[in-house]
Amino acid sequence: MARTARTQEEIQRFLGIGAVQVAELDLNGEEAALRPGPGSPPVTHGEVFVLVRRAGRPVGTLLGRVPEGADPATVLTALARQEHGQEHGQEPAEERGQGRVAERSGATGPPPHTSVVVATRERAGQLTRALDSLLAQDHPDFEIVVVDNAPVTDETRDLVERKYGERVRYVCEPVAGLATAHNTGLAAALGTVVAFTDDDVVADPRWLTELTTPFAVDPGLGCATGLILPARLRTPAQVLLESHGGFAKGFTPTTYDPKDPPRDEPLFPFTAGRFGSGANMAFRAEVLRGVGGFDPATGAGTPARGGDDLYGFVRVLTQGHRLHYTPGALVWHHHRESWADLETQAFGYGAGLTAYLTAILVNRPALLPAFLARVPRGLSHARGLTAVRNTGGDAPGDRGAAPGDHDTRTHPWPRRLSRLQRKGMLYGPVGYLRARRTAGSRTTGRGTR
Repeated sequence: MARTARTQEEIQRFLGIGAVQVAELDLNGEEAALRPGPGSPPVTHGEVFVLVRRAGRPVGTLLGRVPEGADPATVLTALARQEHGQEHGQEPAEERGQGRVAERSGATGPPPHTSVVVATRERAGQLTRALDSLLAQDHPDFEIVVVDNAPVTDETRDLVERKYGERVRYVCEPVAGLATAHNTGLAAALGTVVAFTDDDVVADPRWLTELTTPFAVDPGLGCATGLILPARLRTPAQVLLESHGGFAKGFTPTTYDPKDPPRDEPLFPFTAGRFGSGANMAFRAEVLRGVGGFDPATGAGTPARGGDDLYGFVRVLTQGHRLHYTPGALVWHHHRESWADLETQAFGYGAGLTAYLTAILVNRPALLPAFLARVPRGLSHARGLTAVRNTGGDAPGDRGAAPGDHDTRTHPWPRRLSRLQRKGMLYGPVGYLRARRTAGSRTTGRGTR
């Protein structure tokens, strides 16, 4: 399809977005340790996106500029102490919040036996990187299950069997679709808790422990999600996405309880995108199985294009179980790299959003009255999601040309991508029904309990 002159102008502006280095900085008392992000070279001069930790725990991010000839550690440590540091021994607000969560939960215990499910399709190189990080987890009791989704070669099977042997279990799922692959992993899982991540992440060594320990201290917890940060910001697409928030949900631990809905979220629980993302989520196995798993007519690889993770979040919440978000459970995600990738992603996000809502109402018709009561505010929310968000760029007072504290919107979101997201929203219900019809009896037999 021919692009308009305005779209061409947006693309040219997009191509002018510069790369940003990725690093992490641990503020531990008077000491500070700076190291590059996973797979990144040592930090030099220029723009740097920094994850700030305190004693290993993520507490925030910042954007720093290191002047040529300056010591990166000195510059970034000073900036981190200014924005996230504890002058005069002040405890960070994020850690105070975590303390309150711990107090409500009671004494912590060892994390439960966990199965980690990684669905993949013909991406052996990325999968190797992900599996290596998963095998380095400090969790005391877990297994890894790789689900090879609709493979066309033996590359993934050969990799798992040759390099990982008995340390990783291989399962083949011939039917395409992320939700179907996740259901296959759920069926094969032996753990009390089942964690899901993607083949394009690098997991922090404490990811699995942080993600699953809440299940040991809260018997009413059905789902947990964690923090997702960019592994690289080398291309304009990666920087643009992260400057509008990326996949991160902040640095404050939050528990969502259907018996005590958050007052500042009138659309709860239908704003499932606020709870987390599929690259970093875990469920109590019996709870996820009890709601029928994920709807196989949702997710990447189906006409619905996405929404499988959101479907899982809402199904668990509407069954009365709590969902907990913890920033301590960190994975580094390799974002899409090109303008074409962003176009596909924008349409897919829009489609997945309305596809999952359609799936919820098809599978749980009793939720229709609650959903209809939220439609007016939901339409306003949808308009906000797809707004051009032109709140940065060349305007006076801009904070710079790269992501900082998340959702700083230092680059305007292109109108082309907003339009594609809206088109995706209109398409989503159609895509879901097409996927459901294609799956036939297989679909109607799963995800409907």
